[in-house]
Amino acid sequence: MIIAVMIAAAVIGLAILLYTGRGRTRGSGGQGLQRRFGPEYARTVADHDGDTKAAEQELGKRVKEHGSLTQQALSPAARERYRTRWAAVQEQFVESPQQAVTEADTLLARLARDRGFPDGERFEDQIAALSVHHAHYVQGYRSMHAAAHGPSGTEDMREAMVESRGLFEALVTGDPATPPRPSASASASASASDGQGNAPRPLTRRHAKGSRT
Repeated sequence: MIIAVMIAAAVIGLAILLYTGRGRTRGSGGQGLQRRFGPEYARTVADHDGDTKAAEQELGKRVKEHGSLTQQALSPAARERYRTRWAAVQEQFVESPQQAVTEADTLLARLARDRGFPDGERFEDQIAALSVHHAHYVQGYRSMHAAAHGPSGTEDMREAMVESRGLFEALVTGDPATPPRPSASASASASASDGQGNAPRPLTRRHAKGSRT
């Protein structure tokens, strides 16, 4: 009888340990995903109507599918071509916002492909892969894509251009993506140096106000 009670107690104790350990693992995984995805984590939870478990399953699937992706380096000449083209698109925004946004969207898709990400033929696949490696910048690309493929006001298109600059820089430079500094304004990001000490003209609200769609 005493032995049976001891065995039962041991089984219960083991079950408690396993349950606690599983809960800690789940919590740790959630925290790891939050750290890795940052604002993308919150956006995914919102997309799942607050269902954290479903959101973490989706993000975990992205990591499993794209976490081992090896980003391809750009040659110096390719980096320069992309920077020159991006600067030209920014200039074009003044006269033709819609065309500029469409070309910028295509340019980002091509740049991501050249860096080793899925091509832009299936946008959701490309954005999922990008979110694993550049989570803090993919929302700008989403805004750009939406503006390029649907009706948008000039101000919305301007903001999409500015916001997408972070991903462009992360892909062109090849530097590890880090969260943008809270003190840095989007307009400052849009006027970053072109790599040769020359800063392209910044895309500002003045440009947007001077243009009408």
